[in-house]
Amino acid sequence: MENLSAQHDSKIMTPKEWALTIFLASLPIIGFILVLIWAFDSNTDLQKKNWAKGTLLLMVIYFIIAMLFLFMFGGLALLMGLGS
Repeated sequence: MENLSAQHDSKIMTPKEWALTIFLASLPIIGFILVLIWAFDSNTDLQKKNWAKGTLLLMVIYFIIAMLFLFMFGGLALLMGLGS
């Protein structure tokens, strides 16, 4: 029960804080590092921590889909180039 009351006592992030968080996360390399820190740091707000974990999950899914397309279409282009 103590953990539940601690969740209710955490401060709510304002739209300004969310906008800054999303902007920083969208930066190419720094954003990925920040999302990792926010997801696994014990001092991060629970809301931001859950958002960062969800964002990491989406990043992994997008990466897998991108690699599948790269191998499928890149392989086809390579085979077509070898055939001519």
